[in-house]
Amino acid sequence: MNGQEGARYKSFPTREEAACAFVEGAPEMPARKGGGVRKTSNSSAGGLQNPPDWRTDTVLPLPPGVVAEAIAVDAACSGNPGRMEYRGVDLRTGMVLFHFGPVFGTNNIGEFLAIVHALALLDKEGRQDALYSDSRNAMLWVRQRRCKTKLVENAKTAEVFSMIRRAEKWLREHTYTNPLLKWETGKWGEIPADFGRK
Repeated sequence: MNGQEGARYKSFPTREEAACAFVEGAPEMPARKGGGVRKTSNSSAGGLQNPPDWRTDTVLPLPPGVVAEAIAVDAACSGNPGRMEYRGVDLRTGMVLFHFGPVFGTNNIGEFLAIVHALALLDKEGRQDALYSDSRNAMLWVRQRRCKTKLVENAKTAEVFSMIRRAEKWLREHTYTNPLLKWETGKWGEIPADFGRK
């Protein structure tokens, strides 16, 4: 970064490795107060700065309309169905709060489970943070308190169906007031929890 004292740069062989290093941190990247990791490049999805000078509530290059007091969730699936995993990222610090998988499932199931996982975490910690997802289906399923997947339950999918039942039970037994917000990928670029496997 021009004019930035002590700026460091790091390249990665794949986009996935770069995305993981950005979200989870790499030894070569400078840590920032609060445990987060700040990108040192001046470019990002949507052409945002990292973050803009006026934004002091996050280490991430979030658009002006995005609430930093929030968790962003996303899932990735190798094949659909296939090996699925999901994670949640704190938008203030850029830190991964949870990561699960892989298990055999679908992307929509992973998105659903990620939202419920985040809601349960926020409930446990008594936090009113917002929650961002880029999956309309998963958000609808959460609001309806039911995962409406068409995946067939069998020995291969037993683990993910066990997780679905636990998530649906949590939704039936708990009331959440955290704002559940749609991440607008077309305007803002990929959600910060993205696995970079497009």
